[in-house]
Amino acid sequence: MKYFAYKFILISTIGVLLHTPIYTDASTLGRNKKPNILIITADNLGYGDLSVMGADDIQTPTIDKLFFNGLIFTEFYANSTTSSPTQASLLSGRYPGLVGVPGTIRTDSQNSWGYFRGGKTMAHCFQKAGYLTALIGKWNLGFEAPNLPNEQGFDLFMGFLGDEIENYYTHQHEDVNYMRFNENEISPPGHATDLFSNWSASFISREAESDKPFFLYLSYNAPGSLLQPDQNNLKKVRDRNPALSSKRAKHIALIEQMDNGIERVIQALNETNQLKNTIIIFTSTNGGILEAGASNGKLRGGKLDLFEGGIRVPTSIFWKKEIKKGSLSHQSSMTMDLFPTLLSLTQISSTAFTDGVDLTACILNNMPLQQERILFWTCREGGDHKGEACYAARQGAYKLVQNRPTEKFKLYNLTTDPHEVIPLIESSEHYKRLHHAVLLHIQENEKIPWSKKKQ
Repeated sequence: MKYFAYKFILISTIGVLLHTPIYTDASTLGRNKKPNILIITADNLGYGDLSVMGADDIQTPTIDKLFFNGLIFTEFYANSTTSSPTQASLLSGRYPGLVGVPGTIRTDSQNSWGYFRGGKTMAHCFQKAGYLTALIGKWNLGFEAPNLPNEQGFDLFMGFLGDEIENYYTHQHEDVNYMRFNENEISPPGHATDLFSNWSASFISREAESDKPFFLYLSYNAPGSLLQPDQNNLKKVRDRNPALSSKRAKHIALIEQMDNGIERVIQALNETNQLKNTIIIFTSTNGGILEAGASNGKLRGGKLDLFEGGIRVPTSIFWKKEIKKGSLSHQSSMTMDLFPTLLSLTQISSTAFTDGVDLTACILNNMPLQQERILFWTCREGGDHKGEACYAARQGAYKLVQNRPTEKFKLYNLTTDPHEVIPLIESSEHYKRLHHAVLLHIQENEKIPWSKKKQ
């Protein structure tokens, strides 16, 4: 945090200051031995919401290039079907319920379902290893100390301190401005998606001359649930395909606006000669909201479901120096796996315990994990969930699902029934094995307080 005190001055023109990228002489750059890390997360991006994933009504050329030029995970899962738990798993490397975040953390204490207890985060590990660490975009793990970005390993935080943004231009939630520069409220002009993109490009350009590598977590609110794209982008989408529904057109416009912003971020890496030694991960916090115009392709369900449409997300990893172009990994993987994997790829040692596993061999050598593990999901929410948690588990082809507290667990074979419509008998050995494992996972979850009052 001290490092940025002289670089980022909190003044009334901060939006303009960080809106304009400042580039330097590329001949002096590229000195970092360790690779830079750039993690990009979209919010509520469906499995069928990218052209690289088969969507024919959307154009996402920048994200497509990251996928085509790196490795695509065909079975990558968000750790939850809503964003707070997935962000908790990304930063802690743990199952979200085991760090106190089984559901969304909100300003409304009556509808908040988590309190982050993640210990040393991924950002802490990179910070300790000499990286400059920054979070630009959405923070969804708390509104007060110690659960603020600058206390969770980030030297710099510029973004939205809240859950669902209610206006991309005023940056408000429940009539409160939650846009922050570190812990200070700011009111920069512009659409939040563009601000996050431009701030990230500026950060990359400004830090190019540093002897330190950087760890940048670019966390978009987009496409989100608020259908408020830039009007110019929306007009382009409607002109191209006037038959689209209003919701789908706005949803697409938000994604294409994000894609345009990521192009500026990649351009900054290119112009500062850092792209070749930057590991870039693109993923989503959870599946798309079908009611808001999202598409999860052929997968069943959407956000707040533990069916595949709610948790399987489009994900890629790019590293020009090391990862073979056009690679595929069919290994079942989760957001929490990125913690140990990135530490391994950067050769940083850590004593942090993680539930996630190192995917380095899968990424670099196309080797499967030695043992097929059981993956678990938790979702505790209000509404239909009534504050109770629902669970799912998968091992190999078999997946056990409970989407609402009043429902029984159902078992599916994802190989023969990828759309999860033909439940298998409860007396099967696969059902018994996964149900027993889920019960043990529930016991472990229930040991961890998920609200501040329960400490």
